[in-house]
Amino acid sequence: MSQATDTLRNPQGLPSGPSEPSSKRRSARSIVVVLLSLFGLTALDLATKGWAEQTLSRPRLGRLPPVCVPDGSGYIPPQRLRKESIPIVHGFLELEYAENCGAAFGLLRNAPEGLRKGLFGIAAVLAVGMLLYLFIQGRGGPLFAWSVPLVASGALGNLIDRIRYGYVVDFIHVFYEPWNFDYPTFNVADILITIGVILLMIDSFRSEPQASPKPAAQALAERV
Repeated sequence: MSQATDTLRNPQGLPSGPSEPSSKRRSARSIVVVLLSLFGLTALDLATKGWAEQTLSRPRLGRLPPVCVPDGSGYIPPQRLRKESIPIVHGFLELEYAENCGAAFGLLRNAPEGLRKGLFGIAAVLAVGMLLYLFIQGRGGPLFAWSVPLVASGALGNLIDRIRYGYVVDFIHVFYEPWNFDYPTFNVADILITIGVILLMIDSFRSEPQASPKPAAQALAERV
């Protein structure tokens, strides 16, 4: 019965090509390496933010304004006062304290606090959970594996800031006055996420190697 079925499926008697490789769960060692990288990069991000708070800002005296609540003119008073910036590359790169109440580039910075925390928290948890799940299941290639701790640590670092402060600490400022170029201030977590997303995009465009039809062609030539 099985031979008849095989004949119907392959009447020429040609050897079938190799089946598509199924994803294999990654080893325990790989999972441990990714988790350690995730925690290490998250710690690095939080440490740099702590340094920025102590070096680039100072506490505000008196009663603190509401967190991320704009005043009548739409200005959001910061919780800490900015000190002098530290130039790294004159006229191009400096370290300057900033509080980001929104997402990347200040998106949703004027949205209600509950909405911001809910959306950002859910998005970060889902992103980290999905990336780790796909990695453990063996999805993607080496670039995907590299991207997982980068994106996950950046998302966790910014999420921790939003939970404890209600905003994200930024301190890297890139600008170029002759061109009126002023890029939104960012942090290490944003750099990690950007690099990780680029790796994800490159990995998604990489096609799997196609199975060579040579064995089937040879078998057909032999029968002819």
